[in-house]
Order: sequence, then structure tokens, then C-alpha cells
Amino acid sequence: MITFEVAKSRNELDKLKREAATPDLWNDQERARRVMALLSRLEGEVSRYDGILSKAAELEEMNRLGLEEGDPSFEEEISEGIASLDGEIRDIETVSLLQGEFDRGNAILSLHPGAGGLESQDWAEMLLRLYLRWADRSGFEVDLHDIQPGDGGGIKSATFTVRGRNAFGFLSCEKGVHRLVRISPFDFSSRRHTSFVSLDVIPEAGEEADVDIDPKDLRIDTYRSSGAGGQHVNVTDSAVRITHIPTNIVVQCQNERSQMSNKTAAMKILKSRLLESARQEKEKEIKAIRSQRKDIGWGSQIRSYVFQPYQMVKDHRTGVEIGNVQAVMDGNIDLLIEEGLRWKRKQEGQREEV
Repeated sequence: MITFEVAKSRNELDKLKREAATPDLWNDQERARRVMALLSRLEGEVSRYDGILSKAAELEEMNRLGLEEGDPSFEEEISEGIASLDGEIRDIETVSLLQGEFDRGNAILSLHPGAGGLESQDWAEMLLRLYLRWADRSGFEVDLHDIQPGDGGGIKSATFTVRGRNAFGFLSCEKGVHRLVRISPFDFSSRRHTSFVSLDVIPEAGEEADVDIDPKDLRIDTYRSSGAGGQHVNVTDSAVRITHIPTNIVVQCQNERSQMSNKTAAMKILKSRLLESARQEKEKEIKAIRSQRKDIGWGSQIRSYVFQPYQMVKDHRTGVEIGNVQAVMDGNIDLLIEEGLRWKRKQEGQREEV
């Protein structure tokens, strides 16, 4: 699979190099920008693959010399080199699964607790911490747009953007309902509670996205930022809420430093949600034509996090189980994401066969 994907990248790279060499490329600044960005990405991918081949050849030669000379001193270095290559190959395999139109771009995430009051609100805050930890560990940047504190604890909602290459591709399979089972710290009788939080993940609309928004269709309200306080919470009416009246889509932003910045961020989120809404409508039409069974989506449980009576995180789509719940809550979800992407690719392949 990797060889096939790299061969495709090499072919694309050759075409882009020829296109980049045409004298009229920079007559269209936007086209030139896209070509050069893609050229840089493909050069990086091919270079990394070539580096793996080079390292593999070095290890093979080292092994040959060790066998010929009967020298076991090479064994440790060869073992470490093989482990390193295995990790790089796994990374490339995972990235090769990202074939969607928006997979290479940023992701906008929204958390919403289900019924259950304080229990679900606390679970939403725990999941927010999980994804912020994962983003930090993975080298992504995060913009926190809006966090609504819950009554008595936790959060009522949170919206944030994860920025970096492949952010949406990696996080797209996290969309769905996440279930928590634990002994409630808020229950004096120490009973076991089940809580649900829905996570929505949409691609951030790029600057080139064509979305026609009539200002007459917008209701824009300003209000005072809420939260735990501190230097990032304004004491003026700088928070912005925008309602798109035809679709009733509501977005809000309060974490930027000025009303104008909050409005700009909120408009970008609205643009992204309108694009995602249009994409979902198109998918519904295609599914109706193909008479397909409904896939797992919003309102469906994709994963359970069990703290009591035993400890286990289980993904209900892939069957992956992880016993170290605390590691998962600290953002170590790479295995869950990788297997989720493989599951998604398999589902897409089955749809294509229908």
C-alpha cells in the first residue's frame, strides 16, 4: 500500500514540477500558491520515503558485515534501527489513509454534554482536556473559541480549532458520542453513573472556499465573555454570537482579545459549518440513491470509557480495547485514531463496491 501511494506521489510530484516551471504560473497568484504548497508537501513525503529506504539499506549492510565478521556488537544498533523504521513506516501507513478532500487541513471540534446535568458536564470537560493533551503531544496548535462553564462544574459546551497538517484527517473518526461509566464523585451514595457527550468534528473552511453568506441572513449579538476569569477573559461586551437565520446554525466566540477578532473567528466557524451542512445533504442524496444502510453518525455511541467496575476503553467500531484508561485520558489515543482510520477506509471501500 505504501509503495503504491508513494508511486502516486512521485507521479504527482513530476507533474507539479513541470507545472511550476511554466512561465505563466505566477500570472495567477492563487493557483501558484496552491501548486507550490502541494509541491512542498509531496517533496516532503517522497523525501521521507527515500530516507526510510536509505536507512533500511544501511541496516541491511550492517547486518551483512556483522554476519561475515561474526561480530555481535551490531545487534543492538540494528534492533534500535529496525524499531525506529517500524515507527516511521506505521506513521506513513496512517497518513496514507488520509485521502479525503479536507483531510490535510485544520479541524473544528465542538463538545456538547448529553442529559445528566453535572455528570455529563464534567465528562465534557474531561474530554476537552483529553483532546487538548493529544493536540499538544502531536505538535498541533489549538485555538479555543468558546467554552461555556457548567452549572456547578464542568462545561456546557466547547468549540475549538486544532491547527496543523492532517488535523482534520486524524480527528474525523472521533466524531460521535462518547460514553463514560464510573462511580460518580458527585454521588454521596457512590453509585455507578453513565454519561454521554457528543463530539462534532468538521473541516475548517479554507480561504478559497466559496460560501455565499447574505449579511441579511445573519443576526449578530454581542455579550460579555464568561469563564473562570484571568487575563484572557474580557470585561467588555467583546464576545460575539452569530445566528444564520435560514439554517438556524448558531456560532459564538469569546476567547479572542477584541470584538472584531471574535467576529472574524465566529464567521470562519459559521462558514465551515455551512460547508459541512451542504456536504452532509449531498451525502444523504447519494445514500438515498444507493439505498445504503445508515452509517454510524451523530447520536450513535462510538466509544466507551469504563472506570468502574473495571478499567477499559473500547471502540465499538474497530473493537480496539485499551486497559490503561488514564493514559487515554492523558491524550494517548493514537492507536484508537489509527484503527479508526483503517475502519473508515474499509467502510468507504465497501460503499464503492455497492
